[in-house]
Amino acid sequence: MNFEEKLYQEAIDLVKEKYPTGWGGAAAIGLEDGTILTSIAPEVINASTELCIETGAILEAHKVGEKVTHSLCIVRDDENAKFEILSPCGICQERLFYWGSDVQAAVTIPEENELVFKTLSDIQPYHWTAAIAPEDLYE
Repeated sequence: MNFEEKLYQEAIDLVKEKYPTGWGGAAAIGLEDGTILTSIAPEVINASTELCIETGAILEAHKVGEKVTHSLCIVRDDENAKFEILSPCGICQERLFYWGSDVQAAVTIPEENELVFKTLSDIQPYHWTAAIAPEDLYE
């Protein structure tokens, strides 16, 4: 099993643990040292306070001070449904760009549900960071 498959399996395991029935979603973030961090979205009573599923793992990466190399987010409708891979939303892409445009993110491939990773620069080829010299941006 390669690293990307391990990320996928860690996320599946977390969904099955935290959401044995019904809807479930989880994220797995890979770090440069090989560590895998996982997270779920918090349950909230006010929808305006929701956070993306990846947020907890992204914050944990900042806490431990390691570079993020991979990001993956999955959801399922219920315990009998297949897992769907979600490309990172624009906000999570911005959060991941902190570690550079070479971060690999799992992306949605409609109808195929393949495990495919693309760099942030592939996902957003015209990202605003292109206007800033790398040495000024990624210190």
